[in-house]
Parts: sequence; C-alpha cells; structure tokens
Amino acid sequence: MARADDDRLWDLARIERAALVKDLETLDAEQWRHATLCGRWDVEEVVAHLTASGSVGSWRWFRSMIGAGFRTDVHNQRRMEEHRGSDPAETLERFRAVVDSTTAPSSHTPAYLGEVVVHAQDIRRPLGLAHRPSVEASTPVAEFFVRQNFTVSSRTHAAGLRLSADDGPFEAGEGPLVTGSTLALVMGMAGRDAYLDELDGPGAALLRSQVRAAADHR
Repeated sequence: MARADDDRLWDLARIERAALVKDLETLDAEQWRHATLCGRWDVEEVVAHLTASGSVGSWRWFRSMIGAGFRTDVHNQRRMEEHRGSDPAETLERFRAVVDSTTAPSSHTPAYLGEVVVHAQDIRRPLGLAHRPSVEASTPVAEFFVRQNFTVSSRTHAAGLRLSADDGPFEAGEGPLVTGSTLALVMGMAGRDAYLDELDGPGAALLRSQVRAAADHR
C-alpha cells in the first residue's frame, strides 16, 4: 500500500476513534454494562479491546499469540483484560490515549480501520446512538472485507454475491445482487446479523444464510 493511502486510512481511523470517544463520554454506568453486537463482551470490554488494537505491535502480538497457543479468542480476551481500566472512566481514558495511534500488528491498515468502524457500531447500535461512520471510512473497509478473511470471515460471508452500495462507490463481486448502505454491507460482511435487514436485493437472503451458517460452525 502506498504511504499516502496508508496515511489517509490512519487519518480516518483517528476521526472514527474520536467520534466514538464523544459518544462514550455521554454514557452512564448502566450503559457501560450494556450488551453489544460483539458476542459476550459488554460496552466497556469492547472499548478495552479497541485500546488493545491500538497498542499492540507486531512483536507483542506474536508473543501474545504464542502464549495463547495461537487461539485468537484467548489472545483477544487477555489483551482486552490488560487494557480495561479499574472502572469505565479509566477504560475511556486509556482508549482516548490511543486515538492518534498507528500501532498495529501488521500492515493491513484497512483491517484496523475496520476494527474501529465495526466495533463502534457494535456499541452504538444496541444503545441507540445515532452516529454512523462516514462513507469515506466505510468504503476501504468494505473493499478489504470482500477480498480477505482477516479478523472476520467477511470474504466467506460475501462469496458468490455482487455487493453494491447505494450511498457510495463500493461495488464488488459477481452473483445475485445485494444492495444497501456501505456501512450495512460492511457490518453484514462482518457477520452482524442486526444489519442484515437493512440490505435488499435478490442476494440478501443468501448473504443472511451464509452469515448464519458461518456462525453455526464456530
């Protein structure tokens, strides 16, 4: 990836992290304990995970994965616990400290932008928070997700489908058409069932079945 493109993606990640900080500043104690779209983690745990994502470079990631027996879920749980504070206020301060971070385990910058885009909505959607990531931020994530299974099985979910955003330039794949906002396509590829009803077209049912089939095999 060209340096200019990489810098642009990190700038977008900073913007989305900062927007999430503003939303988190409004939460009360009960909301910090609220369930999210990210499995069993509550809001504070997802925020701690995002702090870990902005704090762990390649060497620390490799050591952590070795220690976890290359089990990603164990690695993620340990690093989340490491970066969670003694209370939500401290957890938020730790996340605020990595808003400008460009630390990551690898050079897959669109994936780390995707971490922020997806996990921010994992938090916002259940809480009814209105902010949505920009189309500019969501588009490179969609382009990456449709090509690779990385932190999520996005390529598997989108296999055999043509995806087309109705609010931006993203379009990829061949097969039955699935249309919707760039964000809904990103979240659908990320396996977030809550966003599948925002998608239309003859391929929407197939995407839904592929997401649910993948979830059943975890």
